[in-house]
Amino acid sequence: MKHTFLPILAAAVLFTAACQSKSQTSAAGDHKKDSLTTATADGAAAADQSPTPTTDISKIKVADAKTILARKQVPILCYHQVRDWREKDSKAAKDYIIPIATFKDHMKMLADSGYHTILPDQLYDYLNNGTALPSKPIMLTFDDTDLDQFTIAAPEMKKYGFKGVFFVMTVSLGRPNYMSRDQVKQLSDMGHVIGSHTWDHHNVKKYQGQDWVTQIEKPTKTLEEITGKKIQHFAYPFGLWNPEAIPELKKRGMKSAYILATKRDENDPLYTIRRIIASGYWTSKTLSNSIKNSF
Repeated sequence: MKHTFLPILAAAVLFTAACQSKSQTSAAGDHKKDSLTTATADGAAAADQSPTPTTDISKIKVADAKTILARKQVPILCYHQVRDWREKDSKAAKDYIIPIATFKDHMKMLADSGYHTILPDQLYDYLNNGTALPSKPIMLTFDDTDLDQFTIAAPEMKKYGFKGVFFVMTVSLGRPNYMSRDQVKQLSDMGHVIGSHTWDHHNVKKYQGQDWVTQIEKPTKTLEEITGKKIQHFAYPFGLWNPEAIPELKKRGMKSAYILATKRDENDPLYTIRRIIASGYWTSKTLSNSIKNSF
């Protein structure tokens, strides 16, 4: 999410493609474009990088869609900024900004309720092979590389032994109010999972030709160089996807991909794994009820 919500941006995001299902406010919009996608010099530098050698996941046998869809869904939460609201934050933006005390309440509620965090490979093995999960499994995901995810969210999660998934858009690395490469590496070293959230948050449904190299292949290589680990999990910007995207992700080594609260694809459910945005307006009780009602 942007850290400066200008009035014109706040108005624009209300009309953009949804970052969430119709049951929640659609406020994200093209919130990256003003400060992130205008960096043409950085974009040109990225274009000079070599693509990442990957394993074509489409050649690996997985369970049939019916089997995967029949398994009980695991609750997955999606967070963005973790900071206190500011006077200039719009009502819509506050859906994506979790006040610090609220986030702490969320984590405490999850711990007190007996939830155990899992990571994408565990979910993949469960959906694909039926591998057992801990009791009351839940996944915590964070989009957009916001710095407060490192400085506030990760330390709070550590108190409860929670691990999460951080979906990084690589254009943001090292920019003000976003994580540095070293901080992403630290999260990985602490046992969190780093996933891809594209180069600059462009809508996957609009990709053509070279876009797949710029938005998927090169960011994957960057994140693998930072973490020293394979990057095999992806979150769609705005939660938006189309069937044409799935084989492209498979060819580029992605084992799974995450949407938001819309319906899973009946043919490729591993590439349309559902999440719900944990709204900044939600108390811990509201979050608890939403987890139970959404999954």
